Formats: sequence, structure tokens, C-alpha cells
Amino acid sequence: MNILSYFQKIEKGIAVLIDPDKFNDISSLSFFLDNIQIAQPHMVFIGGSSVSKADFTRCVELARQKLDIPVVLFPGASHHISNQADALLFLSLISGRNPDFLIGHHVDAIDDLEEIDLEVIPTSYLLINGGKMTSVEYVSRTVPIPQNEITIARKTAMAGKYLGHQLIYADAGSGALNPINSKMISALAKIGSPLIIGGGIRSIEAIDRAHKHGANIVVIGNKLEENIDFLLDLKHYLKTSL
Repeated sequence: MNILSYFQKIEKGIAVLIDPDKFNDISSLSFFLDNIQIAQPHMVFIGGSSVSKADFTRCVELARQKLDIPVVLFPGASHHISNQADALLFLSLISGRNPDFLIGHHVDAIDDLEEIDLEVIPTSYLLINGGKMTSVEYVSRTVPIPQNEITIARKTAMAGKYLGHQLIYADAGSGALNPINSKMISALAKIGSPLIIGGGIRSIEAIDRAHKHGANIVVIGNKLEENIDFLLDLKHYLKTSL
């Protein structure tokens, strides 16, 4: 499957973000993946800000065994690469000015990427203020775009599009207090690239609101770590929103 084409066709998509750091053992991860398989979201993203290579690889390999939906890498570092995945979001943190996350990790990853057959999708990554310092903000040492700075976010995403990026990923960060507001989602959606929205989304109402304002994919992570039964709500939403 061509994952970029898949992104371009999805309108009310759900992705589950799996952070390997959040699972203490294989059995808990396996249980989580079994439940994801039942819910059947459009895809899973695998990644985190401080995941070891061993834990990352183990998670991707188990996900590949358990799931029949696309497995997409959401790397936080250059070693977050696996040939067991369907695609990799080649994230450039263009909302910040830290060269490591603009281009540095990307250069470091090239030797590994050239050795494997993996779809690589250039992606504009925008960190948006979600009301608290998140792990990606701390690790990347960048300042997120304020929620009310719609023009800055739009211009930043447009610059990414002119650079050749194929997707926009706007993220309030893991554990954010507030999801990205509807006005910003609408402005980013008008750019015309497939739009991924994540961070701070904890209800079906918030998912539906993001979709109605132009998000192609809404990412759910922390909510499922707090309450895995929310996957049943996601499954129902996916069925009724078709």
C-alpha cells in the first residue's frame, strides 16, 4: 500500500499513537495491540521523545504481527527506524529553530534508510501550545506556537509545503491540557495538504470537532493509556461517521 496516497484519501481518519515507553512489558503491549485490532482505526503511529532503539524495534515488530492496519513510524530520533513498518513520517519540526530537529536527525538517519525498503513521507511538524510543557517541547528545546497565533501557524505550514513537505502534523503534544483550537485547524486545512491533528484530544466530541474543521487524521494517545475502553467509543464513531 502507498501510505501517502492513503493519507490523501482519508477524510475522517483516526490514528492511535503508541509510545513504547508507556508499556512496562510485552504482555501489556500485546494486550493493547489486540484491542487496537478490534477497534480498527485507520492506522497506528509508533514513536516517542525518548524511546530506546531496542524498545522501539520491539514495539514495531509486535505491532506488525498483531495488526492488519498500516503501521507508521513517528520518530523522535534518528534511530527510530524499522523495516517492519509501512511508512515513516520524516518529521521536520518547522515551528522551532533547533537544527537537530529541522535537519540534523534526518541526516543521521540516511545510512539506515538507504538500506531498507520503507516509504518516507516528508512531513511538516508544528508544535502548538497545549497549556503545559510537553515532552517534545522539552526534548526539542523549542517554543510551541501560541494557540491564538493563527497567522504564524498558517505561514509556517505554507513554508513547509513550499519546501516540498507532503503532510502537515500539528501537535499540542502528549498530555496537553488543551487540544488545538478549531480556528487553527480550519486555517491549516485550507493549505490543501493532508492534515494530522494530535495532542490533548480526550473525547469523541473533540475528535468530531477536529474532523468537521478539516482534520484528515485525528491522533489519540494519552486517552487510551488512561482508559483503554475508549477504543470501543472510537470503533462506534468510525462506524457511524462513514
